[in-house]
Amino acid sequence: MLSKMPMTFIIVFAVSFLGFSLYKANYLTGSKYVGVKTCGMCHKKEDVGQQLKIWQDSQHSKAYKTLQTENADKIAKEKGYTTKAADTPECLKCHTSGYGVDPSLLGNKFNIEDGVQCETCHGPGSEYKSKKVMEDKKLAVEKGLLLYENPEKLCVKCHNEESPVFKGFNFEERWAKIKHSIPE
Repeated sequence: MLSKMPMTFIIVFAVSFLGFSLYKANYLTGSKYVGVKTCGMCHKKEDVGQQLKIWQDSQHSKAYKTLQTENADKIAKEKGYTTKAADTPECLKCHTSGYGVDPSLLGNKFNIEDGVQCETCHGPGSEYKSKKVMEDKKLAVEKGLLLYENPEKLCVKCHNEESPVFKGFNFEERWAKIKHSIPE
């Protein structure tokens, strides 16, 4: 007669193994951040909406650079952080793309110093970056491209009172500066 201990062990082992296998499968097939240089290759032309230029001219493209200033370090220190702003997780979470993700999910063209770039809002691009996928909006969304019916909900995750330099947020005004629709 089998005791309960070996059966319990077998069940725990089987569940653990299955869970690890599913985790490993998702991890190995996870979407990767490809970086703004990859996105910008196709999104710089006038006929597609010049999204790269709109981003380059925005404060989002400079978000990481602002953390490298003396003023940012002063703010971080005043908030009680012991690290420079560019090394402080509470700052990096809103001033960069891909912060906190496993390094294996960052492609070779990805650069955290690009600040708040395409993949901050649209998700990691490895699965939807091909021309064939991008030309088919439905397929692009199926492959992971994030599009928002209400982008304000995404924006206020960083543009809020938690920021030490928050002075209010007028979504319509700010959205007009960064909106980058694809022309019909």
